[in-house]
Amino acid sequence: MPLVTVSLYPGRTREQKEGFARAVTRSAVDILKAKPEHVIVVFEENPKENWFMGADAGRRP
Repeated sequence: MPLVTVSLYPGRTREQKEGFARAVTRSAVDILKAKPEHVIVVFEENPKENWFMGADAGRRP
């Protein structure tokens, strides 16, 4: 059972997330030979101020 966690900034619409989840599910079916009903996609929305890159806490993506 593939579990795919996607971290992103808030602001995407439900339709955008549904489309992305469908695309990820299709890929899991094609590549991993998983059953579509066994693929789980979880979105974790975190504001930009919670994202940091490397050792420099002042740099954000």
